[in-house]
Amino acid sequence: MKTSTAHAAVAKGSTKSGPVFDVQQVRGEFPILGRTVNGKPLVYLDNAATSQKPQCVIDTIRDYYEQSNANIHRGVHTLSVQATQAYEQARAKVQRFINASRPEEIIFVRSATEAINLVAQAYGRSTLTDGDEIVICTMEHHSNIVPWQLLCEQTGARLRVAPINDAGELLFEQYEHLLNPRTKIVAMTYISNALGTINPVREITEAAHRHGAVVLIDGAQAAPHLPIDVQAIGCDFFALTGHKMFGPVGIGALFGKHELLDAMPPYQGGGEMILSVTFEKTTYNAVPHKFEAGTPNIAGAIGLGAAVDYLQRIGIDTVGAYESELLKYATAALQAIPQVRLIGTAKHKAAVLSFLVGDIHPHDVGTILDAEGIAVRTGHHCAQPVMERFGLSATVRASLALYNTTEDIDALTAGIHKALEVFGQ
Repeated sequence: MKTSTAHAAVAKGSTKSGPVFDVQQVRGEFPILGRTVNGKPLVYLDNAATSQKPQCVIDTIRDYYEQSNANIHRGVHTLSVQATQAYEQARAKVQRFINASRPEEIIFVRSATEAINLVAQAYGRSTLTDGDEIVICTMEHHSNIVPWQLLCEQTGARLRVAPINDAGELLFEQYEHLLNPRTKIVAMTYISNALGTINPVREITEAAHRHGAVVLIDGAQAAPHLPIDVQAIGCDFFALTGHKMFGPVGIGALFGKHELLDAMPPYQGGGEMILSVTFEKTTYNAVPHKFEAGTPNIAGAIGLGAAVDYLQRIGIDTVGAYESELLKYATAALQAIPQVRLIGTAKHKAAVLSFLVGDIHPHDVGTILDAEGIAVRTGHHCAQPVMERFGLSATVRASLALYNTTEDIDALTAGIHKALEVFGQ
């Protein structure tokens, strides 16, 4: 794989289809990539945990605080009007980014985790009863497991789990066999954070709908890498988070079909989510405000809007094509090291590489890599059932983004060789 042609093609940001983008120019838009760690240039390969932020997002957040910081909605003064406009414009940007049918179908939350909990509590608790079933998958992040376990404890529903194969792929026929008239909710990840597997979310949704179930797709890992079209997927709910898609922390979004959101009771109570309050009765606000109690993360929402603008300016198809080539390069580079074992080899994968290095504990590998300025994630990646499926307690995970290069991969492989040398393997 490491021929001069392949190396140059990926390093320059060329893709097999779509426009060419200059990866070095992209890197220049992310200030943190210019720093050093332990005296070495930073090689940031922990994007599945959180991505870095381009200058345009940083500037947008700073500009809000410097020029139009005020609380939103109901204010008549200029700053409040400007802040409200920017906040609602961000909602419309997210709507267009995932192709929801209307802005009111976008609820701002603090994370994909909160989005899933909102659906579990507002939809699930008002709908499910004893004996109903919820179907998830073995590869889920804890955020798409624990809320459903809580819901089962509260309602008497049963959690059922679709298995995966040794490559980390959903066993679709076995998933279909779990579906039955008692299935009320299917909640599946779009892309596994621990394995990189890309799930067939449209087919998953269609199968669930044939049995009358509603479908939530956890899109936290997908939004920075793939075009998202919730209408084409057909899902009823879709969760995303800003900090993984080059936006700020503490902001995310839930898409929900309007008729479902309209029928759901509020998730939290407080200001903004009401039309009127007396001690005898409260009348709730319309969607989306019914689910946005209290003062929201205004700067975060505006910053998320800026991140959406950034991704759309580059082109999400271009990003995906570039990352696909980089993943091929990285996979071949790691497979060339005999002591490396890749975990998660699905045919359809995003830019995530989980692996083991000989008999070295993943935390030790991560420590040695950090000494070389290389940031990776080690542990169970908030996906302990995945680790259990493969008989592991932890892996090393290198996760790629649009600003990574083949030089980053070369640094990673050099760091792995150093770890092998240190541990005599």
